[in-house]
Amino acid sequence: MKLLILHNRYRLAGGEDQVVQAEKSLLEANGHNVIILEENNLSIVNIWDTLAAAGGAIYSFASKQRVQAEITRFSPEIVHVHNFFPLLSPAVYDACYSKGVPVVQTLHNYRLACPKAMPFRDGKVCEDCIGTLIPWSSVVHGCYRSSRIQSSVIAAMTTWHRLTGTWHKRVNAYIVLTQFQKEKMIQAGLPAEKIYIKPNFVSSTNTTESNSQRDNYLLFVGRLSEEKGVSILIDAYIHNNIPIPLKIVGDGPQRQVLQKKVQQAGYANLIEFLGYQDKSIVMTLMKKAKFLVLPSIWYEGFPLTIVEAFASSLPVLVSKLGSMAEIVEDQVSGLHFEAGNSQDLAAKIQWAINNPESMNNFGNNARFIYESKYTSAVNYKQLMSIYNKVI
Repeated sequence: MKLLILHNRYRLAGGEDQVVQAEKSLLEANGHNVIILEENNLSIVNIWDTLAAAGGAIYSFASKQRVQAEITRFSPEIVHVHNFFPLLSPAVYDACYSKGVPVVQTLHNYRLACPKAMPFRDGKVCEDCIGTLIPWSSVVHGCYRSSRIQSSVIAAMTTWHRLTGTWHKRVNAYIVLTQFQKEKMIQAGLPAEKIYIKPNFVSSTNTTESNSQRDNYLLFVGRLSEEKGVSILIDAYIHNNIPIPLKIVGDGPQRQVLQKKVQQAGYANLIEFLGYQDKSIVMTLMKKAKFLVLPSIWYEGFPLTIVEAFASSLPVLVSKLGSMAEIVEDQVSGLHFEAGNSQDLAAKIQWAINNPESMNNFGNNARFIYESKYTSAVNYKQLMSIYNKVI
């Protein structure tokens, strides 16, 4: 099969970019001819680039022509769009339609439901714009990059293409990552019959450590930003005298604030900030940790970190919120705690420390779930099933 992948890379590479490359490699490993056509936000370097990108985000004729030319040259059987925002724009759908090529769109975030792509505002989940024709709330609050102007551009894009039927008529199938996300996208107005669930995956990794053989520390891996809830995890330590060391892997806008908070509380000897680490180091840390903690206070999409933990037989403590509570089963592959509640998180951490045998069982269950749901082989079958239905 010949496939054309379209993707707009972010300025800072993240999980979405990893997924795109992983799927491309997976398809090529199974004998498919794959070409990826990318834009990169690094090309936006000054105010004029920003203005051009803003206009093109609603509809880019240049992107339409570029995709049409590539389809003519390559003759793909499927075009798989991962991210069109902002430089490619929804014009790529018209390019595919004009050439008679079916389109699959993976929804890595909530952009078509929420202009910010993250239903989160003022420190809590926000659904003000989900299901509305015109997402005025996002404009009023300047949800996207704290800018009413940039928020207006995205609101105009989603409204225009909703009114003209782009989301219903030009996309043959949407891929979402969880049942929870599917329900939210239906609430946002996407056609339920076109939405398929296919989670993210990671390549297999062998692990031999049982819970009793692991080192004595907890692990957090992720971006250090407000919605990730790392401050709540630190509060759980500071206010409840949790004795087990915590390693925090990742970087982000809150890093200095969080480090200062830890130092002022006198916990620098117990809570260690490791910064950004290569994937190999992260996987080594996972294979040795007691368990992973994800205290996010928003819905999340599908954190690759959870699947990596499952592959490492590592149980996970997550906020009982959105997709996280769906991926991690309470008392099966980990534990749930009330989102934003540091006391409840501390209680669950203490329970996990006091019940190593149960946590070891959860880790074994996590590995079994990984092998049954999140391997490359399983994911390939799911992806091909969607492609074949669309064709």
